[in-house]
Amino acid sequence: EAIRQYGLEVPPHDCIYIHLTLLPYLKASQEMKTKPTQQSVGKLREIGIMPHILICRTEKPITPEMRDKISLFCNVPARAVVEERDVETSIYEVPLVLVEEGLDQLIVEQLDLPAGEPTGLDDWRSMLENIKHPEGRVEIAVVGKYIKLHDAYKSIYEALSHGGFANRMAVDLRKVNAEEVRAERVEALLEGVDGILVPGGFGERGFEGKVEAIRYAREKRIPFLGICYGLQASAVEFARNVLGLEKATTTEFHPRAEEPVICLLEEQKSVKDMGGTMRLGAYVCRLEEGSRAHHAYRETLVSERHRHRYEFNNAYRERFRRAGMVASGINEELDLVEILEIPEHPFFVAVQFHPEFKSMPSSPHPLFREFIGAARARKKES
Repeated sequence: EAIRQYGLEVPPHDCIYIHLTLLPYLKASQEMKTKPTQQSVGKLREIGIMPHILICRTEKPITPEMRDKISLFCNVPARAVVEERDVETSIYEVPLVLVEEGLDQLIVEQLDLPAGEPTGLDDWRSMLENIKHPEGRVEIAVVGKYIKLHDAYKSIYEALSHGGFANRMAVDLRKVNAEEVRAERVEALLEGVDGILVPGGFGERGFEGKVEAIRYAREKRIPFLGICYGLQASAVEFARNVLGLEKATTTEFHPRAEEPVICLLEEQKSVKDMGGTMRLGAYVCRLEEGSRAHHAYRETLVSERHRHRYEFNNAYRERFRRAGMVASGINEELDLVEILEIPEHPFFVAVQFHPEFKSMPSSPHPLFREFIGAARARKKES
């Protein structure tokens, strides 16, 4: 209803409706059916939306006769019936298919935009070559508590793939349930991986397993990337096993902790509503020159997205530094730790933000690029 109203309120060339539809293929009769497409377009027309372009998802090629039939019954020009056939190797082949079908030109025409040079996709094709012909493979263990739900960490998995593209490496995932990680089992669960990643999350369930996985990565010198809750678990692990603070924990589930390495800020403690204590959205981070994070970003000031409540306790910052874990990224306005790293480790970086949200296939996030690069180096050494 919202997009129907929008199309009514703006000039005709300021709005375009593109409808993605499925053309089912019936193997028994060896035919594709257009009726579902006709019916879905009919439903749109009932509520006042007239698609300008149809993108038809299909297993088999669309014949000229079928294209004309869809055009006639859906009231869309035949050239605006765009075939999107299943691709063989990677979903990132789809943009090339759509450009070959002329979708970019159709959009330019409908929106009355000035047409320049043909869409340049050389960089995209180069990226696809890296995907199709990797120089090797690395295995990354993702240790989380929602591991059975693939989409729970979808952005993480995609960002890891992007880092693989940049390094010409295919990334194999080893999904490890954090609740199953214990000291006596950690070797069996993580042995042989080229990198370990601990993603974000909330709550006590699976926390100790994440801590144990981080200890394994630190002691075995396996490339490690911690994200959001992964930073907090990294701080707890380091405090316990390096600083000797056996009772180190987070006040998220131990409000009266003796060693609150992770805690709420003083000004947050009186706020009862969870949303009121969350640090949400983009925050600026200053990177320490010469740090691994600085080397990855090649910038001193960066902006990253956040979604969390608890912070690294600054009372421990100097003790961590003296023991070998440094705060290499700081939000100066609030004086908050954004990045922790161990300089003497091949790659041990934990961040309080979510870098995966800014990663793109043709422009991988710097931290994921460097993380996979470190995993590749470890692979070569072994």
